[in-house]
Amino acid sequence: MSGFAADWLALREPVDHASRNPTLAARVRAHFGGRDALTIVDLGCGTGSNLRGLAADLPPRQHWHLIDGDAALLRRARESLADWAEASHEDGERLRLRRDGREIVVSFERADLTRRDLDFTALGAELVTAAALLDLVSESWLERLVAALAVAKLPLYAVLNYDGEAEWQPADPLDGRVIAAFNRHQRGDKGFGPALGPASSEALAQLLRQHGYRYGSLPSPWVLGPTEADLIGALTDGFAQAAGEIEPERQAAFAAWAKVQAGAHMVRIGHRDVFGHF
Repeated sequence: MSGFAADWLALREPVDHASRNPTLAARVRAHFGGRDALTIVDLGCGTGSNLRGLAADLPPRQHWHLIDGDAALLRRARESLADWAEASHEDGERLRLRRDGREIVVSFERADLTRRDLDFTALGAELVTAAALLDLVSESWLERLVAALAVAKLPLYAVLNYDGEAEWQPADPLDGRVIAAFNRHQRGDKGFGPALGPASSEALAQLLRQHGYRYGSLPSPWVLGPTEADLIGALTDGFAQAAGEIEPERQAAFAAWAKVQAGAHMVRIGHRDVFGHF
């Protein structure tokens, strides 16, 4: 994946971590609870946020293989993970970290996920993860991913998939128009073909059922208040820009809407987390 600014990813990271569904996270902990070590493949890793958000729920020895198409984000991931760790050192191309009693080895791979083979068995994968990714992919790509994982009986934990629900408080008469246009924009091509957008979690659940997985799908909304004012501002502007691309004749109205709603007291953005396993 590419196209996401590292500053935006840093701004959203604390809320992403706090918003993960705790019931589903507990199921992940329990599923791997008897293990001493685990190898995880993280798709569209960005700056490594998913590792930082999930490491505490996984066994004491972890090997993460981070995949992203953006070389700059992979460099930032290496730097930010080293800063996050209590101790770190380079081991060839790998990074070795220690944090909260866990020993974590990190490998980095630059790859275009639309072209890369989605069979991760050669990496020794025992869990495949993705955060805020599957709403950007196409149905055909997701079908390929789940089919490949099912052959290897690999669990999949996909968090923070946008579900199409959004709310600003106080409300504005244009809220519904902006959200509807934004959701149409989310179905556009994000690099994988026509994106699933808000339909991603249900599409994933259907595919998991078809391939014999047991799975859970639970809400993980962002609920933003005054302490997340910067994120509210950036998010609101992003909604207005995307909506304006769908309805260019309303760009000025949507920009005016963004100036007002950037000061909202509360914003709720719906997401869902999905965990599938055999």
